[in-house]
Amino acid sequence: MKYNQWLSEWLENYVKPVSKQKTYARYADIVQKHILADLGGYDLDGLTPLVLQHFTIQLLSSGNLKTGGGLSANTVNCIVTVVQNSLRSAYAVGQVTEYNAGKIRRPRVKDGSVNCFTVKEQKKIEHEILSNPKPRLFGIVLSLYTGMRLGEILALEWEDVDFVKGTISVNKSCHDGMCADGKFIRITELPKTPSSKRIIPLPKQLLPYLKLQKKNSKSKYVIESTKNVPIAIRAYQRSFELCLKRLNIPHKGFHALRHTFATRAIECGMDVKTLSEIMGHKNANVTLNKYVHSFMDHKKEMMNRIGKML
Repeated sequence: MKYNQWLSEWLENYVKPVSKQKTYARYADIVQKHILADLGGYDLDGLTPLVLQHFTIQLLSSGNLKTGGGLSANTVNCIVTVVQNSLRSAYAVGQVTEYNAGKIRRPRVKDGSVNCFTVKEQKKIEHEILSNPKPRLFGIVLSLYTGMRLGEILALEWEDVDFVKGTISVNKSCHDGMCADGKFIRITELPKTPSSKRIIPLPKQLLPYLKLQKKNSKSKYVIESTKNVPIAIRAYQRSFELCLKRLNIPHKGFHALRHTFATRAIECGMDVKTLSEIMGHKNANVTLNKYVHSFMDHKKEMMNRIGKML
């Protein structure tokens, strides 16, 4: 069997039935854009360790379809994961006699610092949003003070907000999808992991703004568009980009708001276990590894305060 035939079989019968729609769409996109052209014509048994390693190196040097340059190590590793998963399944059902994809030498991902806003930039963003009459932009402040992901914020409904207890229940997330006719649809699913389903306590200072948002709302969603239709993820990201441009703040992705919340929480002395639960991480080690530099800076500050006693 040719690899392109197996990939079609694998996506439809081994990925689609057991995966979230978002995962299936991402795998199918990777297959179409990055795998079929170079590997699709091979027989399954022809995908030797050397062929697969050459493919990986090619992605690093010239795999970017837009620029002709290389792809990042993170992107290449995502593609390699799809190749490995597909060939692992092929081996499991007897389509190949040997599993060779496990011998791929993956590119090493460099440790990068967490991208977040400074306190000064955060204050500028908050002032812009809270003095802006557009209620849809309130999701930016909500992320700054809860650490919620964009998909979780846009899926948030008023019934998920408990004003008495001052909490938000995160129990679903959304992402952009497309109908057969090419039109946009919103796809709402359970959170990405079991730990992502959580209850977040709200700062009391945020509640008056949230109550005002509800008073003026005509939608079941906390963040609504002016046309009373679901907001696309990409459209909201674009609104955020334009907001930063107006404020002359260097571009950062929406996810930087989540990192900013975590960084401020650490600076305020929040312990790693509590932060992990609020962020919806699998365990405290994930949080510690991601924000290790912030935790170390906080420890140094605390030690310097102790040192002042000498």
